[in-house]
Amino acid sequence: MRPPYARKAALAALLVGSSWALGCDGPVEPTPCATPEVIGSTVNFNRNNVLSATVATAVRAADSVALRFGRVGERMDSVTPAVAASGDSAALIPLFGLFSAADYSVQVVAFNRCAESVGAVLRFATDTLPADLPAYTAAGPAPSPGYVVFGAGKYGLVIDNAGRVVWYHRFPNGPGLNFQAQPNGRYVARPTPATAGEVARWVEIDLLGNVTRTLGCARGLQSRFHEMLAEPDGSYWLLCDEVRTVNLSAAGGSSQATVMGTAVQHLSATGDVLFDWTPFDHFQLDLQAIQPGDQAGGVINWTHGNALDLDSAGNLLVSFRNLSEVTKINTRTGAVVWRMGGSRNQFTFENTAAPAFSRQHGVRATGAGRLLLLDNLGDPLASRAERYEYDEVRRTVRLSASYASSTGAVAQTGGTTQNLPGGRTLVSYGSGGSVEEYDAAGNVVWKIEGKPGYVFRAQRIRSLYRAGAGEPR
Repeated sequence: MRPPYARKAALAALLVGSSWALGCDGPVEPTPCATPEVIGSTVNFNRNNVLSATVATAVRAADSVALRFGRVGERMDSVTPAVAASGDSAALIPLFGLFSAADYSVQVVAFNRCAESVGAVLRFATDTLPADLPAYTAAGPAPSPGYVVFGAGKYGLVIDNAGRVVWYHRFPNGPGLNFQAQPNGRYVARPTPATAGEVARWVEIDLLGNVTRTLGCARGLQSRFHEMLAEPDGSYWLLCDEVRTVNLSAAGGSSQATVMGTAVQHLSATGDVLFDWTPFDHFQLDLQAIQPGDQAGGVINWTHGNALDLDSAGNLLVSFRNLSEVTKINTRTGAVVWRMGGSRNQFTFENTAAPAFSRQHGVRATGAGRLLLLDNLGDPLASRAERYEYDEVRRTVRLSASYASSTGAVAQTGGTTQNLPGGRTLVSYGSGGSVEEYDAAGNVVWKIEGKPGYVFRAQRIRSLYRAGAGEPR
């Protein structure tokens, strides 16, 4: 069976013929079309990732090119997505998801609207995996298609549904716990700084592991590793640590208290500030609500923002762990629209005790009046992914679904959720050491076996060639 690219070429040829038959002003001669030609190709190894490579090719009369490939001795029945070409030109075609220490055959296929042609069969061998690359086993009766992205050790990783690492990138000091794919088709991480006191910056890398840009907070603030959202126009949202000296003597505290709050910033592709929100301007610090562990080292870790998302209207949902609160913020005015959970809760929980969640992570807007989060310690015996439906006019909220780990994981810290098609949910339980996917009924349909360690964020993607593009965050 011909690949879709060939079928498209055949369809285009058919349409050209149809225009000749149906022309209102008599027969129209079809435009002559030369047969595409592959002039020459070379396989290039990727120093960042032995499970990937590129093929540089020169073509003639082609509008797109792709690769057919397979392991030596097997059929070359795997096909990469097509890459655009223009007439007589050169193209670089990526190849992902290879096996390590394996021999491969690969062939360039050139297309235009009339025909396709193939180049010579090339052979190459992949190298062995790095010795310190983590290994996993995963399984489940009905996983979602695609792959799972997360950070572990020194690496940003992508595994398949069997747990095999199919893509990786090594960071000298690690990815900073959080490694994620963005809607622009690139990966991001906030690597651990090399020296103490260094301002950490996010790094964006392309699918071949090349750094495309570094991103940081404005006002010299330290960026937090918990969340980064890239927008189609190149702008991005970050959580940032802001430290101020605050007089808390009226509440029984120090007159020179050091307080750290989480600012939310939206910056343009060139770093200009588009939005800058700080809790110091909108919240009142309740010293009695601060837990002892949040005052370590002489710094009051007041809000501890750990997740943000944009709802369908473009407003923010922000998770503040140390307040056990989800906050909606108007992105045009900076005004707080509402506060859900914690000591400043503005909602009535109709079918569960208030506050219903505690020390939560991974807040996601899943539709109008709906959100998803990981309730880390609402039940100290088991962390749960929870779905809520709320009416922000009536200020009511209902728990609509709840999923606990099959291992009884308790995530004292970390973790995230991802809302998947069909009502499915992917959950990483942070320090609880569990990553599981649930169907709409709450059944475990996939998980990483054993103890995967601390996985702050796990994220499903469908393609290694468009990682994160068109996917839920």
